Amino acid sequence: MAQIKTAISIDETLFGQAEQVAQELHMSRSALYARALDEFLRKRAQGRLTEELNAAYDGTIDPEDALMLRGMRERQRRMADEDPW
Repeated sequence: MAQIKTAISIDETLFGQAEQVAQELHMSRSALYARALDEFLRKRAQGRLTEELNAAYDGTIDPEDALMLRGMRERQRRMADEDPW
């Protein structure tokens, strides 16, 4: 995978915290930032997927399905009326 060098500006306190964590984890600052960005992007993608799933299962029925359900209920009603027992 190709590497791209970039410069970023961050708060001094955040920089210090990142330096400490990178040292504790025995990794370079660049590796820490790359890992943190990767995790952020994965969580963001997962959040979007969750939103899409929630929208898909929000309990609303699209018009085509509603029409099909009405037909099924009517057919079931007729079958129950025709049943002699």
